[in-house]
Amino acid sequence: MNRKGKLYFRYGTMGSAKTAILLTTAYNFEERKMSYLCMKPVIDTRDKDNVIKSRIGIQRRCEWIYHDTDLYRFAMDMYEKDMTVVDWFLIDEAQFLTPEQVDQLARIVDDFGSNVICYGLRTDFQSHLFDGSRRLFEIADTIDEIKSTCTCGHKTIINARMDGNGDFVEEGNQVEIGGDERYIAVCRKCWRNKRIEQSQRGTLPFLETLG
Repeated sequence: MNRKGKLYFRYGTMGSAKTAILLTTAYNFEERKMSYLCMKPVIDTRDKDNVIKSRIGIQRRCEWIYHDTDLYRFAMDMYEKDMTVVDWFLIDEAQFLTPEQVDQLARIVDDFGSNVICYGLRTDFQSHLFDGSRRLFEIADTIDEIKSTCTCGHKTIINARMDGNGDFVEEGNQVEIGGDERYIAVCRKCWRNKRIEQSQRGTLPFLETLG
């Protein structure tokens, strides 16, 4: 196929309106009669129905992506069914994709000429890259940061996980679904200062590297 598409990665911290931007983009495509498909890893179980939902209340139906979903095979099946190519794939929560699935999205771009926009987090609550995000940084054609602001005025970088007392959590599984009651996006300096304060109260081990 002679169509030329791109693989995009648009990342930001929690609360940076990534999902709202995805849904607005889908609406714009719909208004312009452009073919698109919204998709989302099923690991995000906050929504029981197969929908992508923004914190501001808008939502749109989507296709689930399971851990073993072959996205290239999925696109091929769609093409073989009606001989049409989807212009745009919009992927929410892309950090939960496997590296293999990111490679499959790249093949969709290269072989079908579709455009794929992945929206997701860069790092987890320990500031470590998600596997899906790492692979997107490695092979995406275009990478854009969706910026948001910490309470202190600096740009948010860290998706801090909190306990019931509002203290930052340092240990646990990388994936733990939650919203505002469980996570807060902060800048690196506020993250560092909060961890030092907690170490002095004894809720975290003393952090020599931060002291």
